[in-house]
Amino acid sequence: MLVLKNWDINLRSREKKTLRSFLFLYAFLTLLILAFVAFLYYGLERDLMLQNQREALSNLTNEQIARLKSLHVNLEKEQIYPRDERFNSAIYDSSLKQIFSTLSTHKVNLYEDIYLKNDRIYFIKELESYYLGARYIVLEVPAPPAWSEKVFRKLLGYGALIFSILVVIGYFLLGLLLRPMKDTIALLDRFIKDTTHELNTPVNAILSNIEMMDLQSLDENMLKKIKRITIASKTICNLYDDLTYLVLSHKILSQDETIDLKLLLEERLEYFSLLFESKKIQLTHTLEEGVYLTIDRKKMTKLIDNILSNAIKYNKIGGFIEVTLGQQGIAIKDSGRGIEKSQINQVFERYSRFDRSVGGFGIGLSIVASIAKEYALHVKLESVLDEGTTVRISW
Repeated sequence: MLVLKNWDINLRSREKKTLRSFLFLYAFLTLLILAFVAFLYYGLERDLMLQNQREALSNLTNEQIARLKSLHVNLEKEQIYPRDERFNSAIYDSSLKQIFSTLSTHKVNLYEDIYLKNDRIYFIKELESYYLGARYIVLEVPAPPAWSEKVFRKLLGYGALIFSILVVIGYFLLGLLLRPMKDTIALLDRFIKDTTHELNTPVNAILSNIEMMDLQSLDENMLKKIKRITIASKTICNLYDDLTYLVLSHKILSQDETIDLKLLLEERLEYFSLLFESKKIQLTHTLEEGVYLTIDRKKMTKLIDNILSNAIKYNKIGGFIEVTLGQQGIAIKDSGRGIEKSQINQVFERYSRFDRSVGGFGIGLSIVASIAKEYALHVKLESVLDEGTTVRISW
């Protein structure tokens, strides 16, 4: 089931959708690359900062080792672990077990000589002599003030600038990639426009001459031939009307009027009567009196014609079509080939065709969708494969 409330079939909107999708993917990949580069940059800045701190930490460590040596020598007189306001420290034995610690953490990586963790720098040095049974000494000092904020500001500033530049480049790059598609669509539209212009005169000439003929004076064989010509001409006429609407719809001004839908439907069913007869389709209709709608007559005619045309085109020989008109809307049901559920959401897209065994450009239902959108009508399509399709227009 598909409810059309805000259906947009304009090719420009498709182009914008493609552009947004590409830019989203492009931006996501760009952010991943920038994040990787930022990670490397942060690592380099951290290593540089640690190297700058190494000499000062080495001097502090030597001072603490001297205190440990003094404590080791005078252990009988003094048993207080030496402390310093400038740093925290800890000592570990040769089996990496903690002997004493004033550190803010119990987890220290003794396999590194210097590293940064939680905005604190840890400096590890192996002792040449075992003072107090210690093999390793660890110093903990705060990282330089605002160091991380400075690095993150740089990353955000340069990252935003580079990201913006790359997105702009991606936008213009996609424009170059889309240009062949846009040129092809423009060429197709010009072809349709030229085709409609060439079809107009011969189609009108055929239909005019058929209407002027005295059909009652013709024998049965000739009458059958004239009917075939009439059917073919009306099919071409329908196609011509669709192509004209497709090319010129943006230039057509609506002339809304209050229409008696029962009379309009009867007129359109009469128009398609020969097509019903040619496929031996049984037509039944229930048309309620007094149903009116304010709409452009030509557009409403085009909407009904396209639904009926599809109901005939995709119907089986000897099938049926049921047309119902009520105060809430119109329903047209057929016994045709139906549509797969996975394809129902695409039937109103321009140039969409799922059955190549019959003619057409796949523009009929896209026109139905555009007219429905213009007048806030709701189109609901229900279909079962190999059983038939029902199209409902409600308001």
